[in-house]
Amino acid sequence: MALPPLFDKLRLPAVGAPQFIIANPDLVIEQCKAGIVGSFPALNARPPALLDDWLHRIKDELAAHDEAHPDAPAAPFAVNQIVHKTNERLEQDVAICVKHKAPIVITSLGARPEVNDAVHSYGGIVLHDVINVTFAKKALEKGADGLIAVCAGAGGHAGGLSPFALIHEIREFFDGPLLLSGALATGRGILAAQAMGADLAYMGSAFIATKEANAPEAYKQMIVDSSAGDIVYSNLFTGVLGNYLKGSIRAAGLDPDNLPVSDPSKMSFAGGEGSKAKAWKDIWGAGQGVGAVHEIVSTADLVARLKREYDEAKRGLCGS
Repeated sequence: MALPPLFDKLRLPAVGAPQFIIANPDLVIEQCKAGIVGSFPALNARPPALLDDWLHRIKDELAAHDEAHPDAPAAPFAVNQIVHKTNERLEQDVAICVKHKAPIVITSLGARPEVNDAVHSYGGIVLHDVINVTFAKKALEKGADGLIAVCAGAGGHAGGLSPFALIHEIREFFDGPLLLSGALATGRGILAAQAMGADLAYMGSAFIATKEANAPEAYKQMIVDSSAGDIVYSNLFTGVLGNYLKGSIRAAGLDPDNLPVSDPSKMSFAGGEGSKAKAWKDIWGAGQGVGAVHEIVSTADLVARLKREYDEAKRGLCGS
């Protein structure tokens, strides 16, 4: 099954993941201009009314770009909705996405038919992130158009399955849009994701170390200085298993090698963030692909580098 037509504008088969706090209009706009899907969590717009302003700005700037560059139109953008029952903003945020006809909505932490129906009402598509086949089938039954396989090594809330296993098992029953998340930070990795059976790569951590990302300079530098061995998998900070930088955990006065286990039932998004987000505001998420990040660059330069690596890898395989 081919990807929906709105993906035809991509110049690289990749999606910038919607990272909590990090992803803002500056980053999203530059990702889209560079030819990949840019995305952000609706909850990053605080207060809630700011979401309307953000979508106005993103749409206006991308439209201006398209007018000035008809030969290289911007890729579509996506808005991430946390559909967990404790997200008190969900109904309001979805209504704003419907108003602006957000082309792509990414849903996380649950699958809600009413959200899918709202997005479908204007022709938008819904991509749902999953960590196993059970969740994948439930998402499709409830109306998701595509799936994001969040595998071992992904930044933030991540699954524990190998991408080789999860992509294969999903492809046995689903031939629609499939994205892969998990330690992807190079153009070669993007091509590998496609060879494995995914349509698009879902990438986050590398974009933390960009000039447009809404991250402290120390966070960006820690991404540059870290490698896969500096990533810790824990549910302590939000109640959901995720990957975090050891250096930030140590800086918070904790032993990254001996972290306690959190109670998943305490997870909450009622205030627009995880229940412990304020307490752990300096605990920084990142995936195992950070070892491929060696400098802080502009988003345009990062995507250009990924495109060069992707093209070189493809030529190398075709010529072997």
